[in-house]
Amino acid sequence: MRRRDLIAIIACIAAFPLAAHAQQQASPASTDISKCAHNPDGFPHPLDGPRWNGWGADINNSRFQPAAMAGLTPDQVPRLRLKWAFGFPGASAANAQPTIVGGLLFVGGGDRKVYALDAKSGCIRWEFATEAVVRTAISVGLLSGTDQSAVFFGDVHANAYALNATTGALLWKTKVEDHPAARIVGAPTLHSSVLYVPVSSFEEATGSKPDYQCCTFRDSVVALESATGSQIWKAYTIPEAPRPTKQNVIGTQLYGPSGAAVWSAPTIDVQRQALYVATGNSYSNPPAETSDAILAFDLATGRMLWHRQVTPHDSYVVGCLGADQTNCPEDRGPDSDFGQSPILVSLRNGQRVLAVGQKSGVVHALDPDQEGKILWQTRIGKGGPLGGIMWGSAADEERVYVANSDLRFLPDGTMSLDPSAGGGLFALDLATGKISMQVSPVPCGHRSRCSPALSAAVTVIPGVVFSGGVSGYLRAYATADARLLWEIDTARKYATVNGVSANGGAMDGPGPTIVGGMLYVASGYAQWSGLPGNVLLAFEVRNP
Repeated sequence: MRRRDLIAIIACIAAFPLAAHAQQQASPASTDISKCAHNPDGFPHPLDGPRWNGWGADINNSRFQPAAMAGLTPDQVPRLRLKWAFGFPGASAANAQPTIVGGLLFVGGGDRKVYALDAKSGCIRWEFATEAVVRTAISVGLLSGTDQSAVFFGDVHANAYALNATTGALLWKTKVEDHPAARIVGAPTLHSSVLYVPVSSFEEATGSKPDYQCCTFRDSVVALESATGSQIWKAYTIPEAPRPTKQNVIGTQLYGPSGAAVWSAPTIDVQRQALYVATGNSYSNPPAETSDAILAFDLATGRMLWHRQVTPHDSYVVGCLGADQTNCPEDRGPDSDFGQSPILVSLRNGQRVLAVGQKSGVVHALDPDQEGKILWQTRIGKGGPLGGIMWGSAADEERVYVANSDLRFLPDGTMSLDPSAGGGLFALDLATGKISMQVSPVPCGHRSRCSPALSAAVTVIPGVVFSGGVSGYLRAYATADARLLWEIDTARKYATVNGVSANGGAMDGPGPTIVGGMLYVASGYAQWSGLPGNVLLAFEVRNP
């Protein structure tokens, strides 16, 4: 697909809201075959048991699952086999990451529904119709002052939700931003009875149209009371409101500064009572000093504590790579924004580090105790509008694990799907930034459209790192020596537990979640690769 065609499609999607579902309550499973035969009150298992809660498994967004929670050892990984597959009806993408808490699995389906499944069997406990597609991971917690469990998430119409985790009944729904381009893609983070919601937008696409007044959206983080959905504070990533700047060549009024989207889950620093987010590029001139940056906010008030920009002057809209560049800012930037959460890690020597990968192909380490002072920067990819480093890295106490995409556009705007270009998986020493492990790109030539790019979020358990690629392959490597332990091609058709026709496809965006000896992953994020899918897969260890 040519870039200008992609711009038109994205613009139409952003300008034409999805039809809202009138039903705002839990609904019964759609088919008898998929509904759990036994539906007890409460959770099958205690909430404090094995779990993967939210995007990063913890409020530090480490994407590291300890051995006690994972229930999976390096020796067992080669024996992972498919246990069940669940198809999302009518969906053309599977781009939400599952959460597993208390024996239940919660996931957005790409079909404007959120599902609660039995984690072991995949049968449906309940399903809930949302106003728009849910791409975020889901957080689970107790409502303040009660013993009632709730699930929290956002949709692409910028609505945040809370549901009863046991029944799926709606507790509250709050629209956090009225701008028509607003959306929630990063997972809201739940901490101490407050839900911290990251806001992003589609204005980077709609702003490319010559008759569009580009651009008026500035992104934000919104703090909501978890019990009621009431707003506590709203902090913009660009403190200054957009103002008229100049007219473009056809006379359309332009505005700025704008942009600095938050595409990923906020990270919580309990020690400093701070919240960290990584921001996207500016959409228009003047470029904001808080775009392509790490921002720190006070948890209680939303006051910006500090910001550390790593790529200045990055004003960019999608049209900058198209034939019509009317609204492309002068001296356009490289589109080197952040798509992933900063990871907060305490090293063995007591040093604290914020580690984050950027679409530029550079991994950054900042000091959260010295207002984001840069500790080191290491390049692992060429970078570009599609990365470099995309949706999520992972870290233990010693290393950060980073996947590289380097999926590229050709000068004419055509997608470059070179089966031998891009990709690679890296481990970097958190103290020094030196590369300590490297997996070379794995060529893929067995499909007509294929790339070794690794864009999906990385997941780590003790001794093993998991990484999915736009080729549809999910692979596991030993962290000690980069030895391949397991791989599976997810891009195929599946018989599903709910009887829905389903197939896997590209793996981008969300990564695998690992709980209680099982691995769960969505397959079918096809925005760039042309490999659509609509399936959630669950793997277990089987004896030979």
